[in-house]
Amino acid sequence: MNILFVHQNMPGQYRELVQWLAAQKTHKIYFLTQRKNPPKIEGVEARIYKAHNAPKKDSYGLSKVWEEATGAGFGAVIAAKQIEREEGFKPDIIVGHVGWGELTFFKQLWPDVPIIGFFEYYYRLHGGPVNFDNEEPVTEHTPFLLQARNAVPNSNIMTVDRGLSPTKWQRDCFPPEMHSKIYVCHDGIRTDNLLPDPKAQLKLGRIEEPIKYGDEIVTYMARNLERMRGFHQFMRALPDILKARPNARVLVIGGNEVSYGAKSKNPGGLRAEMEAEVGDRVDWSRVHFLGQVPYADYQKIIQISRCHIYMTMPFVLSWSLLETMSMEATIVASDVEPVREAVTHGKTGLLVDFHAPQALAKQVVEVLERPQDFAHLGPAARKHVIKEYDFLTKCLPEHIAEMNALLPQDKQIVMPE
Repeated sequence: MNILFVHQNMPGQYRELVQWLAAQKTHKIYFLTQRKNPPKIEGVEARIYKAHNAPKKDSYGLSKVWEEATGAGFGAVIAAKQIEREEGFKPDIIVGHVGWGELTFFKQLWPDVPIIGFFEYYYRLHGGPVNFDNEEPVTEHTPFLLQARNAVPNSNIMTVDRGLSPTKWQRDCFPPEMHSKIYVCHDGIRTDNLLPDPKAQLKLGRIEEPIKYGDEIVTYMARNLERMRGFHQFMRALPDILKARPNARVLVIGGNEVSYGAKSKNPGGLRAEMEAEVGDRVDWSRVHFLGQVPYADYQKIIQISRCHIYMTMPFVLSWSLLETMSMEATIVASDVEPVREAVTHGKTGLLVDFHAPQALAKQVVEVLERPQDFAHLGPAARKHVIKEYDFLTKCLPEHIAEMNALLPQDKQIVMPE
């Protein structure tokens, strides 16, 4: 069967699914992306497309996102048409992300080809990150700008044959009229590869001895150190954590860019802003900013962690939360609706008020002080993730079933026994 994946940043949410399909060696798979150096996946033909148009910096704000989306969408179908003409590839099904407009015009190119679109988030004035944190105030124009951003999913719900959201909370962000067309299933976590390891250890450049499982290690991770992922609240909790636990070390994973929300006005970014705020109340010799680390090192860091902090506003759930649960980390997370979908307080993790760094510090200190009292959380978290989010046993069969429901019998994907 011929399958076309479309995502501006290959492989995006489709990493596990694409690799599994390619490993079957029975499908011809193409992947359209804007990524200049897409990763090489055996059995997958990556093709780069260019947006046909990009809005100018001074473009009208209420139509800028739609202009960018149509430019991406038209560029994607131009590239797809060229692939069909020059390489003889026409997909039996298209799977892609709707967020950047890449799927918008595929029905005009191939009306008979079914499409499954990834609906990640619908912008709202309340119930998400907007109006959640007073440090990121809204303006009188915010409601209109948010709705303008929704032009892309509003259009693409009519383009796709089936929609997909990875969590119920994300699906429920969309208007109720869309829900019946969107199925809920996570991308999937490879729990068979993400395991606890009592023998884990890691060398840090600043100290002589490697850190290891059993040490008093606190971890925090985000793609980038930003307000959306509660970095500012984490930093405000550090003075109390380090004062109460003089042997604790804190390992921070994340870049200094901005993935979501507004940039810090500080020239050094939010990290520099927060370092200045907490100042000499923190023993910086015990805080290690590691940047964005290789995946193998990230696993070791979580396996060593005595307490892992996951802070987020109400927004798209990070893969890292489920991955750390799979590795049996003892997690302290923000008590917001998308997190509560995955973590139950006192059973699979611990939840605290996002807006209360003192409460965060108090809970972390308790975990560091009495790890035996919280030792049941990690194994329970892993058990829950295996049941609800495991790629091979839970998510893969659901995704394949949804794809097969749109395909004729002779084109359906066969799951191995």
